[in-house]
Amino acid sequence: MSDQLIVTDVEGVTDIFGVHGATGVSHWKCLASRRHLHGDWEAVELARVPPGGLSGEHRHTRTEEIYYVVAGEGEMLLDGTGHRVGAGSVVLTGLGTIHGLRNTGTTDLDWITVEVRVPHPVSPLEEKVNARIHDLKAEGELDTTAFFTGPLRQVAVRTMAADTELSLHAVGVEHAVFVLAGSGKADAVELRPGVAVTLPLGTGAQVSAGPEGLEFFHVVLVAPRSRSQR
Repeated sequence: MSDQLIVTDVEGVTDIFGVHGATGVSHWKCLASRRHLHGDWEAVELARVPPGGLSGEHRHTRTEEIYYVVAGEGEMLLDGTGHRVGAGSVVLTGLGTIHGLRNTGTTDLDWITVEVRVPHPVSPLEEKVNARIHDLKAEGELDTTAFFTGPLRQVAVRTMAADTELSLHAVGVEHAVFVLAGSGKADAVELRPGVAVTLPLGTGAQVSAGPEGLEFFHVVLVAPRSRSQR
């Protein structure tokens, strides 16, 4: 089913100035968007800021969001308080939380943003301290149902040993995968660091790890049977 998969990579990022009111340049690329999916995704994106750069503080009233740090060091700003994050950190930001991200390191700070829509938005004036930070690389997997109100169900960093296989099926759910290390294939799609594969509803893929193994960031979201049910 590889011809139905959404396959992108981190090449050709776009320069953006003044993200969320911040000064300076950042870099961005959309890896998947709601236009090609059935679930209530807003988008899966790569973001990057140089040393000293900032993605400005802002609040979401209709979406919940995950930040997964791929590389670099930074400070996650949650309602004005800074929290140290680095490669492997995942930040869950719920409705109403003011959040931003600053690069405090000496190299680029790269992260994946997964933003999804929720059934019950909050007032633009409603502020909440509604966020959690986890070391996802150490924990391996998080069930997000106890925290988020929307369709996100699971976020994980999966490590596959050399020459092993994993079947992914988009039955009642959709999957987003971002390769962190190693090599392999998703059906006929070549996997390498920086490649993103999204599985729309009704598709599937056989993921196989190469001789050095495979590590990837993985998100699962509940999806309705058809677009008419959205």
